[in-house]
Amino acid sequence: MSLDTFVSGIIFGYLLVFARLGAAMLFMPAFGETQIPTTSRLAFALVLSLALYPILPKVAQAPEEAGPMFIMLGSEVTVGLWIGLTGRVLLSAMQFAGSQVGQVTGLANAFGPSLGSFEGATLMATFLLIGTVGLMFLMDIHHIILRALIDSYTVFPPGPLMLGDMAEQMVKVGGHSLYIGTAIAAPFFVMGVILNLGMGLANRMMPQLPVFFVGAPLLIIVGFLIFAAAAPSMFEYFLTDFVEWFGNLRFTVMP
Repeated sequence: MSLDTFVSGIIFGYLLVFARLGAAMLFMPAFGETQIPTTSRLAFALVLSLALYPILPKVAQAPEEAGPMFIMLGSEVTVGLWIGLTGRVLLSAMQFAGSQVGQVTGLANAFGPSLGSFEGATLMATFLLIGTVGLMFLMDIHHIILRALIDSYTVFPPGPLMLGDMAEQMVKVGGHSLYIGTAIAAPFFVMGVILNLGMGLANRMMPQLPVFFVGAPLLIIVGFLIFAAAAPSMFEYFLTDFVEWFGNLRFTVMP
């Protein structure tokens, strides 16, 4: 093997690693947050790819033609985007739960800041998302994410893609994310039904009662009390599921 072939193989191998890890970092929870500057995320992906390159599978040598080269790079970018998007879709469960909590408790505000969440998100959704990301770093869950990226080479070795399986698992992740968000917001659904039913009965018994002016503060106060009591369990439930997903690299077996 000539020196040029050897050097080109190393450079192309590094580009393949960066294609997967860099694409994953675009949407990966904790690493791909919009609050982190783009240059910082790019620099981290470059350094991470360089640090993990020696332990990851490598190509023997770079393809001599441009077509196969771009196909391999495109495959690695697709896998990286898929991994990052699965994590982002799973994290969106907290945004969904926060939106439901805001709607039920009357704390929804379309003009609230959408830090780390989708446009038009409620303050509750923003709080849950930022709190979840902070706990990921505090509890070293970001180490599990990095380990999952390394293990992804076992599930998706460089080569042909399993696009059908990837699409199927993405649908399952979306359904599971909706299930988690609904389960997290379940106490507030029960609270909303009970309080609104009670205020409806009170209005039937006393038609002159200003239900809106009495019910809105009551929903907010009770909502805050339930949120203060349930917030630790909400974070724990989501992070446990998230760790199970990435810790076991369960990209092919989703309940």
